[in-house]
Order: sequence, then C-alpha cells, then structure tokens
Amino acid sequence: MSKKIVMILASGFEEAEAVMVADVLRRLGFDLVLTGLDEIVVAGAHDIKITADAELSELNAADFEAVILPGGMPGSMNLRDSDELMEFTRAVYAQGGLAAAVCAAPIALARFGLTDGKTITAYPGFEEYLNGNVPTGRMTEVDDRIVTGKGPGAAFEFAGRIAEALAKGDKLEKVFKGMFIK
Repeated sequence: MSKKIVMILASGFEEAEAVMVADVLRRLGFDLVLTGLDEIVVAGAHDIKITADAELSELNAADFEAVILPGGMPGSMNLRDSDELMEFTRAVYAQGGLAAAVCAAPIALARFGLTDGKTITAYPGFEEYLNGNVPTGRMTEVDDRIVTGKGPGAAFEFAGRIAEALAKGDKLEKVFKGMFIK
C-alpha cells in the first residue's frame, strides 16, 4: 500500500493554493488527506471555509510520504509557529519524504530547519523569516526533497512539481490537458 500525502490547512491559509493543488493531486490518483492544523473546519485568508478530513493530532507521520503547506496570511505564520507541525514534518522528511510549501509557507520549512542550503522560492517580502536563504524569484523550485512555489499563480506548476517528485509526472500531461492548463 502506498503512503499518503498530507496537506495542512492553518487558519488564514490561501484557499486558491490549497484547492488547486489538492484537486490536481487527487486527479492524479494520490491519496491526499486534507488536515486542519488544529480544527476540522478551517477558514482561509478570504473567509472561505474548508472542512478537513482530519486534524493533525490524529495523524501518524509514518503513514505519509509528503507534507504540503499552502501559504496565505496569517496561515503561514500559524504553520511556522506550530511545534506539533514541526515535529510531524521533520519526521516525514527524516523517513525520506517530501516537504513542499508555497507562497509564504516556506517560512515554516525554514523554521523547521529543512531549507538550509536549499534552493527555494517564496512569496516576496518574507526573506527575514527564511534564515538567510534567498528565494530565486522563480515560480517553483525543487531541491532534493524540498519543493517550493512563489504564490497562487504557481499553484498548478507547484502541484506538477510535487507529482514529478513523487513519480507521477507521466500522468501530468493528460490531467493538465483535460484541465486546459497546458
């Protein structure tokens, strides 16, 4: 049985990033668990509420091959400040998993110590929270098992880069063609 992917939704998350990425990954056949950082019904940055499948406290990191963090404010700060999420994400990464963050959410991966020495991108203006790591400004970056995206406009490319990193890139063209993305 293949492992699952988890997307963590914190209060104030960027809805477009979360929904577009989750949609693409599910169309590709990934077992994606939408997870509230500390609640089941999570309000996004634009007050769109998403009902998660689970809360983070209910999950075991050993069951997952990837953690995805959508950005948005104050969602990215809420992700960054969660010690529970830090332990969970570090555990997934330590077992060979992928850590992905888009928009401002790479600030969480930086606090968790996962972006040190990595090539990343992020939403402009959050450099002070990246532990000296300078974003490239590109729409997406992949460095080893760290995938980052710049913002909402990068959501489809970001989802594609995650799929490629998890060995389902061969199915991307068909899914994107059906969605009129490429």
